[in-house]
Amino acid sequence: MNKSRSPYDLDDDETYRRWRDQKLAKAARTLSDLVVEIRNPENPGGAEFDALMQRLRHNNMALYDTGGKAVSKAALRQFGLRFGLVNLDANPYSDEDAVTSLEVKSCRDGAIYIPYTSRAISWHTDGYYNSPERQVRGLILHCARPAAKGGENAVMDPDMAYIHLRDLNPQFIMALSDKEVMSIPPNEVNDFIERGESTGPVFSLTRPGALHMRFTARKRHIRWKDDDLTKEALKALMAFLGSDTPYIYRHLMQAGQGLIGNNPLHDRAGFSDAGADNARLLYRARYYDRIAGTEVEATGGIL
Repeated sequence: MNKSRSPYDLDDDETYRRWRDQKLAKAARTLSDLVVEIRNPENPGGAEFDALMQRLRHNNMALYDTGGKAVSKAALRQFGLRFGLVNLDANPYSDEDAVTSLEVKSCRDGAIYIPYTSRAISWHTDGYYNSPERQVRGLILHCARPAAKGGENAVMDPDMAYIHLRDLNPQFIMALSDKEVMSIPPNEVNDFIERGESTGPVFSLTRPGALHMRFTARKRHIRWKDDDLTKEALKALMAFLGSDTPYIYRHLMQAGQGLIGNNPLHDRAGFSDAGADNARLLYRARYYDRIAGTEVEATGGIL
């Protein structure tokens, strides 16, 4: 039996080149190419759903705009179900429904973690510290209230990071696919271990053969494999994330706008609020599922 073709197989350059060329040709050229206006996120219409899926298949993410409508967390969960997002990743600071309200908290309530402060957050994929069996593959990030100033996000399709590194040096992909390349030490809070050490690759494949990326640009509380090739690969990746590549999209989400995707790379600028009554509030739903219907891009290199 012939081996299945995969653009992520380092020994199959022909399939990779075909997939790469199609991926680059169909990628969004501007932020507006990612945006779809939807009237009711709880039940997007057929044309709206198709438009979102087209962007998800080509870019692993899409931005939606409800025109400023208030959207409940229950509606967001229903929205996720339409895309095959079912299994939520709860955490100690998520709400009872496993959807997290991202807002500035006191140290007592969780500000030990940067997402609950107004500070900038460097490039990462969500849940990079999770264990291998709890990898975050799908993400919805919804803006209920923007900050008075700042809070812009930058986002990138992980496939673009993969393409850039593989084109520079395929050995970079091999290094970052090592199962022990990236380790997050145990997280100790109040003298007990809240999360054990998590070790794994940056690049891996899901069972259907789609790319999954686990990454953080943080400098503290992370341990990288100590070899020259890994260091060179990380240097090249950080240079790409700091470049003016057109595949980084920057957007300051307004009320009623949101992002849905296969856990894209993203960062967040620092921000300031006008007051407690109008403080920045985002809802974050993280899933163990990948968006249904987007795996076809990784089976034979055909978009």
